[in-house]
Amino acid sequence: MDAQTTHRRGRPRILLGAAAAFLVIALSACSGGDFPQSTLHPTSDFGRDIDALYRTILWWAIGVFVLVEAALVITIIKFRQRRSSKAPQQVHGSTLLEISWTLAPAVVLIFIAVPTIRTIFRTDGTAPEGALQVEVIAHQWWWEFHYPESGIVTANEMHVPVGRPVALAMTSDDVIHSFWAPKLGGKRDVMPGRTTHIAFTADSVGEVYGQCAEFCGESHANMRMRVVVDDSTDFEAWLAQQLAPPAPADALSEQEQLGLEMYRTRGCIACHTVEGVSAGVIGPNLSHVGGRNTIASGILPNTAAGLTRWLSDPPAEKPGSLMPRMPMTEDEVAALAAYLLSLN
Repeated sequence: MDAQTTHRRGRPRILLGAAAAFLVIALSACSGGDFPQSTLHPTSDFGRDIDALYRTILWWAIGVFVLVEAALVITIIKFRQRRSSKAPQQVHGSTLLEISWTLAPAVVLIFIAVPTIRTIFRTDGTAPEGALQVEVIAHQWWWEFHYPESGIVTANEMHVPVGRPVALAMTSDDVIHSFWAPKLGGKRDVMPGRTTHIAFTADSVGEVYGQCAEFCGESHANMRMRVVVDDSTDFEAWLAQQLAPPAPADALSEQEQLGLEMYRTRGCIACHTVEGVSAGVIGPNLSHVGGRNTIASGILPNTAAGLTRWLSDPPAEKPGSLMPRMPMTEDEVAALAAYLLSLN
């Protein structure tokens, strides 16, 4: 058996191996798993509009890819060089082909542009009548949420009712940030001195993870958020909880009362608000911090252990944090954590 015959017989094996490798890579992209910030599983009208646009463009891209690659493969096979073949006839070009491959991309772009423009207008941030108004203020490195209709102020966890339109009016207190909760839809830059808007209607109950999507400094990666989508009953209960005053000092346990003393004497009152105790505006509002799922802009669980870890050394957990390390003993830190957890 000569070398040429061996080479010809080896070609199918090479092609089969390449096809198998391509299939493995393609299927790996379809694997399951928990992807809390995936845009491929939208949970709002905004997100579904974006997803539908992506899928439309994807199918056009697949069609173009198949046609181009099929033409390429056919050309390679049909016009491949053979041992006995003569030199191919030289041609100047084909006016019909040149016109065709100029017009074809233009037609494809038109079919992509029309749904794109429609989606842009549908997702321009204009909310319908009766939408829940939420003012979003971005800080280095946390999120502040104001509900002007009820006067509620909270941080890093935004509650919204399922099925009701929500209108976000967003600005920044310092540098450029970007609000992005992927399952709810596209992102918007959040800039100082300017207000940008997002409007959406969540269609399923649950938690949606998000984060800042514009590099904004040392702890950009730690500027996270959660959007909690409640049913109407739970949302009204959350509103009532946020409007209720914190427990009075005489209702606190001995450890919680020590924590309240630490809050008053260790500088916390200068930056944070706790209704009836302090009115600081530099850091997050802590009036109902005990009812949140996370602390420190979502990087730690809101538990005694998580709060103790955060209060012991904030700059170690979030580099560049404006919250300094306070001079407290372990018992004082534990007491302060207990007090903050009581604020629900």
